[in-house]
Amino acid sequence: ISLEALRRLRLDQVWWLVSPQNPLKQRAGMAPLAERVAGAARVARHPRLRVLPLETRLGTRYTVDTLLRLADWPGHRFVWLMGADNLAQLHRWRQWHRIVGACAIAVFERHPYSHSALAAPAAEVFAGAKLPEARLAELADAEPPAWAFIRLRPHPASATAIRARAAQVRG
Repeated sequence: ISLEALRRLRLDQVWWLVSPQNPLKQRAGMAPLAERVAGAARVARHPRLRVLPLETRLGTRYTVDTLLRLADWPGHRFVWLMGADNLAQLHRWRQWHRIVGACAIAVFERHPYSHSALAAPAAEVFAGAKLPEARLAELADAEPPAWAFIRLRPHPASATAIRARAAQVRG
C-alpha cells in the first residue's frame, strides 16, 4: 500500500503512525508500543517510508485530533491512507466529519470490504468530494474534503495472521 501510495499519489514520503492504543481495539494481546514500532521499522525498509509513534509525541488519542494537529504543520500537505474496511465503519469514529475535513484521504481497496465501503455513510455524505482515479496525483494538493478510492490487485496477506505468527515467534 505504501509503495503504491508513493507512486500513484506522487507523495514525498509515507509515514506509518504506530498508535499507542487504538480506542476501538482491545488492549489484551497487543504488543507494547516500542515492540510494534521496532517491528514496523523492520518491515518499512524503504528510504521514503518513516515509522513514527507520532500520537505519543503529539499527545493525541483519536485520529481526528492527530489529523487536526497535522493540518496545522506549515509547509506540509498530508494524505491519510486507509483501507476500505476503515471507510466502511468511519461513521462510527469520533468526529468523523472533521476527519474527512482535516486532510485528503486515499482509500485503498481491500476485499471483501470495498463494496460496503463505497456504500457507507461517509462515502455517501462526501460523494461530491471524491476524485476519480485518473486524478490521483492531484489528491495531495486538493483542499479537504477530498478523497479517492484506489483499486488494487488483491493481496493475500492478513494483518491478523501476521500478528498471530509474530506472537508464535515471541512465545
